[in-house]
Amino acid sequence: FGLAREPFSLAPDPRFLFLSERHREALAHLLYGVRGGGGFVLLTGEIGAGKTTVARGFLEQLPPGCVVAWVFNPQLSALELLQTLAGEFGLPPLEGSERSSLKAHIDALNRFLLAVHARGERALVVIDEAQALEPAVLEQLRLLTNLETAERKLLQIVLIGQPELRGRVAAIEQLAQRVVARYHLGALDEAETRQYVEHRLVVAGLQGPPPFDAAALRALHRQSGGVPRRINLLADRALLGAFGQGLRQVGRALVERAAAEVLDRRAATARPRGRWALAAVVMAAGLG
Repeated sequence: FGLAREPFSLAPDPRFLFLSERHREALAHLLYGVRGGGGFVLLTGEIGAGKTTVARGFLEQLPPGCVVAWVFNPQLSALELLQTLAGEFGLPPLEGSERSSLKAHIDALNRFLLAVHARGERALVVIDEAQALEPAVLEQLRLLTNLETAERKLLQIVLIGQPELRGRVAAIEQLAQRVVARYHLGALDEAETRQYVEHRLVVAGLQGPPPFDAAALRALHRQSGGVPRRINLLADRALLGAFGQGLRQVGRALVERAAAEVLDRRAATARPRGRWALAAVVMAAGLG
């Protein structure tokens, strides 16, 4: 297909960031919330809606002077969270009995945040998959936003997660009152799905005509529900199927076949699985 790289990888690569109207609004809410100077910013969306990719794009557009701690694994105790933040911010580990002291970690973090503030910078914590945070850890995060000077809060916290995160935040009233910006990222419509696929192909180096015909693009939207991660899965598998059959274009039947393979949905046509598996081996060898 004349591509320089894989167009539908599941890795949240900012180079492939497609800003639909919804994604632009999500990014704008994140940037607005950071400029608010304290409290919580909330980004939610269904699995695979593109939250992490938006967040990485957001990190690339942060104003100068932001010191960022990114937490990938939120299944932590309150103490483990503080230790993780200290490590992300580059603080030296505490010694002796202080290693297990919540107060010692908060005091060290407060000193660090005051130093950041004195330099005219700001500190930001981004927590992905935040729906997994325990209530006690959410409460600890709320308490961290109490760290402040006479002029401003010392810490901004961005929570990114699945829709149930909204309920977890709402259950802690004092935390909910500190949310300065929030946005729920929905799925792409049919036109945005087409634009999304075309965008990723161009970024991947497409020079010739697009490999998906109009019927295939409609099927991609219908089968994926407009969720970017599902679009990637189906488009990648459909390209694999076209390669295995020696085709230069993907039609509706190949997308439906991909949906049957990937999403366990009934396809309009059924073909032996072995041919696709062989194509995967050949393509992997070529990419190597």
